[in-house]
Amino acid sequence: MLRQLSFNNFIGQRAVIIALGAAMAFGAVPADSAPRPPVEPVVTYADLADLADHAPLVLRAQVRKVAVVEPARAPGVRAGWVRLYIEARTETLLSGPPLTGAGLRYLVDVPLDAKGKLPKLAKRSVLLFARAVPGRPGELQLVAPDAQLLWGPQAELRLRGVLGELLAAGAPGRINKVREAIYVPGNLAGEGETQMFLDTADGEPATITVVHTPGAPPRWSVAFSELVDSSGVPPARETLLWYRLACFLPGALGEGANVSAGPEDAAQAAADYRFVRSDLGPCPRERR
Repeated sequence: MLRQLSFNNFIGQRAVIIALGAAMAFGAVPADSAPRPPVEPVVTYADLADLADHAPLVLRAQVRKVAVVEPARAPGVRAGWVRLYIEARTETLLSGPPLTGAGLRYLVDVPLDAKGKLPKLAKRSVLLFARAVPGRPGELQLVAPDAQLLWGPQAELRLRGVLGELLAAGAPGRINKVREAIYVPGNLAGEGETQMFLDTADGEPATITVVHTPGAPPRWSVAFSELVDSSGVPPARETLLWYRLACFLPGALGEGANVSAGPEDAAQAAADYRFVRSDLGPCPRERR
């Protein structure tokens, strides 16, 4: 799941930014004059969705100045990482309300390389997942300490696809748990249906249905509406619907969720849930 912002509130770190003013005079990293080819970030669909789903603002920006925040003023930084104060300019707003002015300021945690050195960010384009700081034009608070990705054309293309799905009318919402699962056998041997009712963050209905037909393999589908659809197909991988299920459904039905009538029916409902989880496959993430 998305790691929420763990470092101190950005507004509370105004003192850090002010203190860095003098340091920027001699410690800032100047913008390189030689252009570099874009380096594609190693991220998955889930990485992008994790960040974009919680970001009121998503934009591409160019880094102009970088300064290291001294460890004493950067609590909670992971071993092998460092916190940076960055000044940047907006290149493209991908989603969210318009920003005032082009200048941006924010804090971000980045990993050091194998030699313990900082990544070269000056003049690089980056993708930012953030929220504006009220009353502080140009200041951003990232939705996670590492919610900055190096820009690349393919990364932006994939991100635009994720944003399009998230902003679409009727987009599936976040899933909390399986609220209830029940298997009901049919009139014929090998016939039956399992319905799994999901608890969603927005309270909207969502149901997974597994249908058993004699002489045929089971099939399943999901519906995020009042209507239970038993004739659909599973979601395609690397889509928002797949992400909601593959990345957030628990590994097994929770205690008390299986309300099937008897032991055999309960066992079938549990087996159908395992079948759905297996068919969805893993949810790979590169961010840690």
